[in-house]
Amino acid sequence: MQNFTVLFRAEPEGGFTAIVPMFPGCVTYGKDLQEAKTMAADAIQAYITSLQKHNEPIPYNEDTFIGTVQLTKINPSMHA
Repeated sequence: MQNFTVLFRAEPEGGFTAIVPMFPGCVTYGKDLQEAKTMAADAIQAYITSLQKHNEPIPYNEDTFIGTVQLTKINPSMHA
């Protein structure tokens, strides 16, 4: 069993977007958190299958971390 980091973002219209940071473009959605987790697991498996099919290396969580960046001033045009 391998664990993968997934970011879950609540959406204003309801449901959750699931983002897998270590796999570029691996993003999915669920109408609730449980469905988003299931969809994320399916997306991760499909991504890994594609990597294997193309003889690409499979990255693991040991290769990545999540941090934060603090902005001291936000440009007002960024809030448009």
